[in-house]
Amino acid sequence: MNPLSTTALLPLLAATALPSTPDLGKAEGRCRPDENGPAFLVTPDGLKDRQGTLKLEVYPANDRDFLADDNVLIQQGKPFSRVETPVPPAGRPLCIRVPRPGAYAVVLLHDRDQNRKFGWRIDGIGFSRNPRLGFSKPGVNKVRVMAGGGPTPLDIVLNYRSGLGVAPLRQKESAR
Repeated sequence: MNPLSTTALLPLLAATALPSTPDLGKAEGRCRPDENGPAFLVTPDGLKDRQGTLKLEVYPANDRDFLADDNVLIQQGKPFSRVETPVPPAGRPLCIRVPRPGAYAVVLLHDRDQNRKFGWRIDGIGFSRNPRLGFSKPGVNKVRVMAGGGPTPLDIVLNYRSGLGVAPLRQKESAR
C-alpha cells in the first residue's frame, strides 16, 4: 500500500474506533419552535401501536452515504440529523431540520422495544417516498426527497413483520 492510500484511510480507521452514540446528529436535527428554515415535517402513518419511541434520521441522498455510519458522516462533514421522541399523539408530525434546501433520504424507525436498534420481528421501519420493501434496504433513488427553504411535509408509512418480510399493516390494524 502506498503512503497516499494509507493517509486516505486514516479518517475511516479513526471513525471505526469512535463509539457510536445515540446523541449524534440530535443537535443538528432539533427544530426550533415555529421552525421556518429547511426541515421535514414527518407524519408517521400506519403505526402498529403507540408504545416505544420514534427515531427519525436524515441522510445524504446518494448510495454511498445512505444509511452509512453516523460517526463517519459527521466526521466527513456530511449532512446527518436525528430526532428521537416517544411516540406522539395521533396526527402530530415530527420535525427534523436539514442544513439547506436540497435532496435527502429520510428513515423512520418505530422502536417498540426501545433497544435503540431495528429488530425486524418487533419494530417498524419506513422510508421517504414509501417504497415497497423487500429483503434489503431500498435504493436511494426510491427514497430521495427534496427539502425546500421552509418545513416540507412528508408522510412515511411504517412497515412491520409480515411473514418472512416486512410490509405496511392493513388499515384496520393501524393505531390511530
